[in-house]
Amino acid sequence: MTNIEENNILDFSTLRNLRQGRLEGVLSERYQYYTSIERGQKFLLQYVNSKIDLVIMYADMVGSTKMSMMLPTEKVVTILKAFSHELSSVIESYGGFVLKYVGDAIISFFPPGFNKYLICDKVYRCANSMLATVRNDINPVFRRHDYPNLEIKIGIAEGENVVIQYGRDKSSQIDLIGYVMNVASKITSITPPNRISVGGTFYSLLHPNSQCDFEEANLEERQWKYIDKHTGKPYRVYTTKVKNSSNLI
Repeated sequence: MTNIEENNILDFSTLRNLRQGRLEGVLSERYQYYTSIERGQKFLLQYVNSKIDLVIMYADMVGSTKMSMMLPTEKVVTILKAFSHELSSVIESYGGFVLKYVGDAIISFFPPGFNKYLICDKVYRCANSMLATVRNDINPVFRRHDYPNLEIKIGIAEGENVVIQYGRDKSSQIDLIGYVMNVASKITSITPPNRISVGGTFYSLLHPNSQCDFEEANLEERQWKYIDKHTGKPYRVYTTKVKNSSNLI
């Protein structure tokens, strides 16, 4: 990851040039990505076999199945690597951790710290920055090299997770399981391209100014079966309005 270097850059145009230069190097085979989940695994190691409150974020690439059918294998691999690395860099720059890569999705988590309100607003800014990175940094380079534009959708939920390790030694994979992981995945699946959807609990923790970016999703026709554990009522989902187009980096 290069997030340590990027964290020290306050000039967003410089950061954009850094990302685009790195991506140009990848497409011309002058640079190779080194993407790792080690940082997230180290964080979770201290919580194995226990429960922890986290904000879970899924970032899913739209149309990857069609890409895999239409494009040469080398291009598909390059697209997935660029997507995974560049967006993971954004996640880490906002204090988040990558849990794992599942096909065309990045699953990450953010510890709540001492103030859930602050971390939820930070995660929302991170999600907007990920959309902006695809729109302003990745796609312009892809177009110059005859690659298709990328679209992503992001789902976010907050709550309790169980930390599990699939082995006895410290190098065994660590994962998160539970209701929040499941609902975050489902939220992402019903999110339109280039938009962000969040669960009701997460939405309630956002600043009122951020809440204005959202509208409640209509789930009546989606066979939505998830129940909010706090209220016993159907789990509410909020999606960013179409007019929302943050220019965050």
